[in-house]
Amino acid sequence: MIRDKHLKQSNLFGELLPPTINIEESANRLGTSTATIRNWIKTKYLEQAGKGRITLESLEQFQAEISGKEKLNQRANKSLKDSHDHEKTTARFLENISFSADLSEKTGIAYEQSLSDSYRNKEGIYYTPSTIVSDLFSIREVAIQDATFCDPCCGSGNFIIRAIELGFKPDHIYGYDIDPVAVEITKTRIYQVTGYESENIKVANFLDIASEIETVKFDCIYTNPPWGKKIAKEKRVLTGARLKAGSSIDTCSLFFFACIRSLKANGELGLLLPESFFNVATFEDARITALQLSIEKLIDYGKAFKDLVTKAQAIVLRNIVPEHSSKVSCEVNGATYKRSINSFKYNPKSILNLYCDDKDAATLKHLLSIPYITLNNKASWGLGIVTGNNKRFIKPTHEKGYIPVYKGADIQLGRLKKCSSFIPSNMRLYQQVAPLRLYQVKEKLVYKFISSKLCFFYDDEQRVFLNSANMLIPDESFPISSKVLGELLSSDFMNWIFSRVFNTHKILRGDLESLPIHSQFLKDASSFDEEDYLTKLTIAKGENGTYRIKG
Repeated sequence: MIRDKHLKQSNLFGELLPPTINIEESANRLGTSTATIRNWIKTKYLEQAGKGRITLESLEQFQAEISGKEKLNQRANKSLKDSHDHEKTTARFLENISFSADLSEKTGIAYEQSLSDSYRNKEGIYYTPSTIVSDLFSIREVAIQDATFCDPCCGSGNFIIRAIELGFKPDHIYGYDIDPVAVEITKTRIYQVTGYESENIKVANFLDIASEIETVKFDCIYTNPPWGKKIAKEKRVLTGARLKAGSSIDTCSLFFFACIRSLKANGELGLLLPESFFNVATFEDARITALQLSIEKLIDYGKAFKDLVTKAQAIVLRNIVPEHSSKVSCEVNGATYKRSINSFKYNPKSILNLYCDDKDAATLKHLLSIPYITLNNKASWGLGIVTGNNKRFIKPTHEKGYIPVYKGADIQLGRLKKCSSFIPSNMRLYQQVAPLRLYQVKEKLVYKFISSKLCFFYDDEQRVFLNSANMLIPDESFPISSKVLGELLSSDFMNWIFSRVFNTHKILRGDLESLPIHSQFLKDASSFDEEDYLTKLTIAKGENGTYRIKG
């Protein structure tokens, strides 16, 4: 009976499908142990949703509003200390590694598996599978016999062993890593394959020494840099300034800029990176720099690491100015197609949307060449109510002193589901409430936050929503009505644009503020007519849901 009751509550208050994340993934994301996650569940910081899972909403709310407070950090740090003693692990592996040892890729895997989840998350350690190494790092155009190769984050040496397989001389191969065990594994593997005892594989932080080795410079650099390594912001800012990284100061971006500085003219760089590098605003400065060079390949490897939800994608580029006619090879889901490098430059935030083929790109380029406006600086935005404890405050039926409240899941195309949740009307009870004027405005648009599709509801009855829904209120001077704007944003056409440019499962404000709105065709409209809108844009909708330039 308790199990059934829990499932019923999960269905009632669950915001999305799927609305949950398992405890192990949660621990990785927060950089702590599973025991700490379970403790935070017990203390109601996180909301359990079945065996071994919590709601994604509660995790994201925790990250945004609670994580980082001193008391919690002390508790998390204790868990991290208890869960993994890296010095002991290092000593144990170093004792067992010698040049006579029979080492292989499996040794690196075993070492990685010996590290705790929290330590790997803190350091961003996820060793690259040999299948991806071989696919990403294939036969090069450089004269390999005389070329230098570097892996700035060599780990257990998979990219370096691949370089040897491709013909790079072992004394022309360089590698760096902060982990002494990984460095010893790599050096031993080089010796076993070539008989060469390398002194060029060193324990060092490449971000710290990149400027020192600029006089060396490499012909070829391939690596899988740390993903979201936990470095103090002050140090990231200083490192970013030294590397001229602009606002892109995530560790992936910092390694990108360090590699560019260490690459010879016409040298080749290949990086395996998280999907966010290719589409999130944080990495825009890195993408702008990449588009000034000759990008040769963009590859989607999907969910390459079993412990990570994040997709792995790769970029291969050459350190030269691209020709105007340069083409980029895009590889997604087994399909390969060519894209003009200039087609990416038209994208909002210079997004590298490799899943968009050349015909889609041509349509987007056409649309963005027609004058348009955006919502940037032309609207107010608000988050739905964060109760702090849904189980305590939300009731399934109306009671005295309670008001209806709607969830993101209640928002359907052009309508709301019948209200099934009610909360006390006293807004001072809740953890976070947007300014009341945003809830009470005469007209507003409300949309699902976690979704792969744009779905907006036009509200003119001052309804109240939970934080799985966001609010958008266009300025009074906005040239089209809120109702028409909501219909446009929910349309098949705008969803097609959104999927081809952003391809995410979160409806972010920054993305919405970048969408092209051709308001000149909608100024006097009382409703949105997609067919008429497309005609004015000289666009036609295909039978398979794609959009193409007419003629």
